[in-house]
Amino acid sequence: MSGPARAQDSLHEEEALGKAYDARLMARLWRWVAPYRWQVVATLLLTAPLFLLELAPAWIVKSGLDRVQRDGAAGEPGMGWLDRLFDPPGSIDGLAWLAGLYLLAMAGNATLQFVHTVLMARTGQSAMRDLRRDVYQHIQGLHLGFFDRYPVGRLVTRATNDVENVSEMFSAGIVALVTDVLKMIGFAVVLFLVDARLALVAFLVVPVLAVCAVLFRARIRAAFRLIRVRIARINAMIQESVTGMKIVQLFRREARNQRDFEALNAAHRDAWSQSIRYDAALFAVVEVANGISIAVIVGYGASLVSGGAMTIGTLYVFIDWMRRFFLPLRDLSAKYSVMQSAMASCERIFQILDTAPAIQDRERPVDRARPVSTPEAPPRRAGGDRPGEIVFDRVWFAYQGEDWVLRDFSLRVAPGERAALVGATGAGKTSVIKLLARLYEPTRGCIRLDGVDLREIPQRELRRRIAMVLQDVFLFSGSIAWNIALGRPDVDRRAVVRAARMVEAHRIIERLPQGFDSELRERGGDLSAGQRQLLSFARAIAHGGDLLILDEATSSVDAETELLVQRGLHALLAERTAIVIAHRLSTIQDVDTIHVLHKGRCVESGSHAELLARRGAYWRLYRLQFEHAAPALAAG
Repeated sequence: MSGPARAQDSLHEEEALGKAYDARLMARLWRWVAPYRWQVVATLLLTAPLFLLELAPAWIVKSGLDRVQRDGAAGEPGMGWLDRLFDPPGSIDGLAWLAGLYLLAMAGNATLQFVHTVLMARTGQSAMRDLRRDVYQHIQGLHLGFFDRYPVGRLVTRATNDVENVSEMFSAGIVALVTDVLKMIGFAVVLFLVDARLALVAFLVVPVLAVCAVLFRARIRAAFRLIRVRIARINAMIQESVTGMKIVQLFRREARNQRDFEALNAAHRDAWSQSIRYDAALFAVVEVANGISIAVIVGYGASLVSGGAMTIGTLYVFIDWMRRFFLPLRDLSAKYSVMQSAMASCERIFQILDTAPAIQDRERPVDRARPVSTPEAPPRRAGGDRPGEIVFDRVWFAYQGEDWVLRDFSLRVAPGERAALVGATGAGKTSVIKLLARLYEPTRGCIRLDGVDLREIPQRELRRRIAMVLQDVFLFSGSIAWNIALGRPDVDRRAVVRAARMVEAHRIIERLPQGFDSELRERGGDLSAGQRQLLSFARAIAHGGDLLILDEATSSVDAETELLVQRGLHALLAERTAIVIAHRLSTIQDVDTIHVLHKGRCVESGSHAELLARRGAYWRLYRLQFEHAAPALAAG
């Protein structure tokens, strides 16, 4: 299957809508709702008084109409006791009393409706805050291999949009649906209690309406799915275009991209138009059904009124309550869509939460903890021996299946030794440091640090010992000082400044208007690549690990800046075990040992002079690199 086809399948999978209600998902979701169970109970308990206050205005008007019609006579037999509840005390005018009760009922209904809405939304937001926290925490604990195959945009959607969809279910979904169903049942019951004959005639249209709602449901579901798929395509195109704006402008793709976007935008508009037509049709059907019911009530009720079997007030009650019975049906499609989206979002969220981290600490790790070093005082073993011995013992590793990146790879780096890994692209150099940092686990074999299998060392302890500088420097939005310390409370301002001075980064920082307090844009976009790498050097020094890893760390630093950095790194490298990955062989000539990797194996090891004398793989790499460099230097 081609890449675009896979992308489209992924898109449809992403935007698929599930069932409107899934008991299994709701049972799992209860874990986050349970701490707020009493708020849920209070929300449901408010339904009864809200319903009574919704009934009251029509009955108050009925009492007033009956008083005018009969000059204060009681209502129909069997219901007079209810009318007497609204009798005015003392000498207060009856109609004025009813007007006051009407205002009181409306004010009470508005107040309870406010409390009900706020309580329902607060319950949903509180539960979703906890769910979003757990999703974020779980994502941070997943191994790096998960992020290699899972798009970042989809992960962001899980923690934001999907959680928000579930939250909306509380405010406009399941609770609203339950409340609406209970109200409709309540209106039907009270209408039958008031007059069963008229209620039976009025509800004859409801079965027909139910059939229409079922037919519309399938069409509206398909329309909403189409809308979600097409908005996802628009989002994907905008994200891709903005991310690759440099290429778009350099290759003059603006007009083509605009045409593609207009096509997607028009398709999204058409999908919405189709949904609106179905929604409007359902609304119209409900209105027609409501109109037919009111016509039946007026026609049949008028004969009962003229025959003395019913008062005008009762007829008004039927019209008002029947109208309220049909109100929830008008936005049925919207509630149905909310529930579908929420269930689909729950499914996707739980897929993330069910993904177990592939790299986990042992339940009882070996207690090998040692103090984390500082630039001035690296940790040392008892007896004065340095820590930092690294051993790769016949390691095999593949990112997928048996597509081996490392094959029976063995390597030893002595404590305090400066070792370099060189080789062609794809030889496995970066994989070695990923395994050392335990971002991945070896498929076979063993990696030991100071004689201890890495799998026996807690990840936090291991990574606190490693200071790493990568080729692609990632800086967060925030101040320069914060980016160097990364928010660690044990790295104070003095340590930050000292680390910056060691790599000569202070010269750049102090030229900025606010110095170390200068705010950086996203990913440090207001700094050059070389400046960002200088900050990453300072970060590694401030971190204070006794193992230093440099992965193409000077590739984006110009020659002048590299001389400054080399002076700062010299003392650091002398006190720590260091592994350096470099394509430019000129930058590693003074390391203790150079290991040459080829197709996942270590084929040569030795010093720069020794390897050149052997005239092997390293000699060929060195000659190839400098033969290409010589003509360029001569031309310059």
